[in-house]
Amino acid sequence: MKILVATEKPFAAVAVEGIRKEIEGAGHELVLLEKYTEKAQLLDAVKDADAMIIRSDKVDAEVLDAAKQLKVVVRAGAGFDNIDLAAATAHNVVAENTPGQNANAVAELVMGLLVFAVRNFYNGKAGTELLGKKLGLLAFGNVGRNVARIAKGFGMDVFAYDAYCPADVIEQAGVHAVANQEALFEQCDVVSLHIPATPETKQSINYALVGKMRKGGILVNTARKEVINEPELLKLMAEREDLKFVTDIMPDAHDEFVKMEGRYFSTPKKMGAQTAEANINAGIAAAKQINAYFATGDTRFQVNK
Repeated sequence: MKILVATEKPFAAVAVEGIRKEIEGAGHELVLLEKYTEKAQLLDAVKDADAMIIRSDKVDAEVLDAAKQLKVVVRAGAGFDNIDLAAATAHNVVAENTPGQNANAVAELVMGLLVFAVRNFYNGKAGTELLGKKLGLLAFGNVGRNVARIAKGFGMDVFAYDAYCPADVIEQAGVHAVANQEALFEQCDVVSLHIPATPETKQSINYALVGKMRKGGILVNTARKEVINEPELLKLMAEREDLKFVTDIMPDAHDEFVKMEGRYFSTPKKMGAQTAEANINAGIAAAKQINAYFATGDTRFQVNK
């Protein structure tokens, strides 16, 4: 089988070596398309590929139309909104992600952003500490669990709400389960978002919800830009000068948020999974999943149906 690694932003060299070892060790051929600059290059490379590994690269209907032999595409990372799932299903292509491989990297970034925020973005003025503060996790998946683990080391009191995770599972992890997301925002000093961008969640972090936060509240977003209702958050922050917003995804309204000096920070590009360890883990996991698919038909990480 021909396995294409198509990465506009390439994996680290050591990750590529690990991927090659897995793929070629299973008797498959590995082809690299790195740092491509035009979609036409991707469309040409995918023509005879049986499987694909991608990062943030977009696999849409046009790509799938060109990929006549494609059977499986794996996104090396947790998010998969860069794959057109409906089109993949229509083309009988299995789409997968690699959940958990980037979780610790994102969780450490959350805590780094939080320390930066409570210390007033290191502007030389006295800030506050995380010890004793209440941290709310909106979703309790792989990243949320890692944030909880690290936050407890800071002495934070951790709460969580997840519509798809039973309360007893949350409690067993030493985290307080709350009844709904409104309660989470009402009770916590900090809320960290770990929800995917779905029809239900897009624009859901809005004026009414964030407005429930207590004085001095901090909103952290390392999830997806689309979950934030930017106009409403801007309106709220203009009215409440006590609120801070730190994010790993630069908003469309970045220039407007920047005007709120001392209360907003965004990384220049998405940095959550940008560690050597996460890069290696996700890439090798993707290779192993492809090998398992061709060896036994394993689709346990499939995200389309």
